[in-house]
Amino acid sequence: MDILLLVIIGITALVSFKGFNDYDFFRKYEFHVGRIRAGEQFRMITSGFLHLDFAHLIFNMLTLYFFAPIVIDRLGNIYFLYIYFGSMVAGSLLTLYMHKNDYSYRAIGASGAVTGIIYSSILLYPDLNLYFFFIPIPIPGYIFGIGYLLYSIYGMKAKRDNIGHTAHFGGAIGGYLITLIRQPSLIETNTRMVILLTIPIVILFYLHKTNKL
Repeated sequence: MDILLLVIIGITALVSFKGFNDYDFFRKYEFHVGRIRAGEQFRMITSGFLHLDFAHLIFNMLTLYFFAPIVIDRLGNIYFLYIYFGSMVAGSLLTLYMHKNDYSYRAIGASGAVTGIIYSSILLYPDLNLYFFFIPIPIPGYIFGIGYLLYSIYGMKAKRDNIGHTAHFGGAIGGYLITLIRQPSLIETNTRMVILLTIPIVILFYLHKTNKL
């Protein structure tokens, strides 16, 4: 396993654990529209290292653990970092755009960065299959990726937590674009997947445009 990936997972776990037990620390570094618009842009990065609880942290880090090696193997460590942090920032930017007038909006989680890695992995390896111990058949990677974003739409509509569901889409867009910029040949060699992965993104912007979120 790549040491860089383990370092990111380790730092994220340590920061999240600190946030679990230190309310002031959690509030200081979470994504908060009002504070970001007041000048605390660092929250757009630091919020990606905080999580709501152990389940949220474990889900994101396990997902990263399974998908990141594909990106690292195909593009190398530098582009893995570009995609991970580029997707994190893209997720924060989209969240800020969609909630710019809600000064009390808060969110946390590495989900934007992780979704960017998922989208990149699927573009790079369209035949990817995932195996879950509770499901006896393999799940195509693109089904997981699309389903992940459709679930995020549900989370955005339900508004039952402060997990950054909107950031999932910004992250997906970030991972999608950075990967295609790095390997534009995928547009020709993997046209079907390039189109399929835009579906939930288009749905999101349609719902936003029609005020259905």
